[in-house]
Amino acid sequence: MLKGINQWCYPEGTPLEKVFSYSKEAGFDAVELNVNPSGGVGLTMDSTSDDIKQIKQLADSYDLQLRSLSTGLFWESPLSDPDESVRQQARKVIEKQIEFAAQMDIDTVLVVPGVVTKEVAYSDCYHRSQQELKKVMPFAEKYQIHIGIENVWNKFLLSPLEMANYVDELGSAYVGVYFDVGNVLQFGFPEQWITLLGNRIRKVHVKDFSNAVGNITGFVPLLAGDVDWIKVNKALNDIGYQDTITAELTPYTIDPKALAIDTARHMEMILNSSEKEA
Repeated sequence: MLKGINQWCYPEGTPLEKVFSYSKEAGFDAVELNVNPSGGVGLTMDSTSDDIKQIKQLADSYDLQLRSLSTGLFWESPLSDPDESVRQQARKVIEKQIEFAAQMDIDTVLVVPGVVTKEVAYSDCYHRSQQELKKVMPFAEKYQIHIGIENVWNKFLLSPLEMANYVDELGSAYVGVYFDVGNVLQFGFPEQWITLLGNRIRKVHVKDFSNAVGNITGFVPLLAGDVDWIKVNKALNDIGYQDTITAELTPYTIDPKALAIDTARHMEMILNSSEKEA
């Protein structure tokens, strides 16, 4: 498996050249970029073809692969929103991700499918988000870019069986799961999710979580929480997953490069311990 790190692992505003140089120095194989709002660093909703070409060339100059694209814009414009104009903006975000991915030889984009709230019922989130995804699926299929539905803290798709069913109902080879290991610790066991989701998994995020904290501040560096990494890696190996595992962690307050170095070392320990266990 390839070791990847998300752009969010560095402080907001960190220039891409530093993101790439820190990541390469730490020993990562890939960097996951994020599509940011207008005015952000790196890829934004306003990036031009020339911008994308320069970013790709910069990554290549550091011998780093670009394997997937993420974004936080779905929290502002959910696919499940009752307002059609908001849903339309969400579709534009996905289409922009796919457009960028196609130009950068990236095969997967991360999509948060919807958010359940007091105003948005669970059933409405389910059906409304599926309807919106079906509108962008032809775009993904045209460019052969996979849409990876991520499990996040959105009060939605709370079991692996439901996640599998949700994806299967969409009926496209280009819609799968972007599985986040740490996000399920509060209500499940990631190795069980991996086994049940199987080949639906397109990409994997890794972070750790402390059940003793039990809230949003419970996300911790790798090896510092309650994820059973040996079982997780065995499950990934059992389903034949050989793609990228991408760290998505909170930046260090002091010396951001140190997080990359520590995380790459932790990932090596995890992968090696899995091999020894097997």
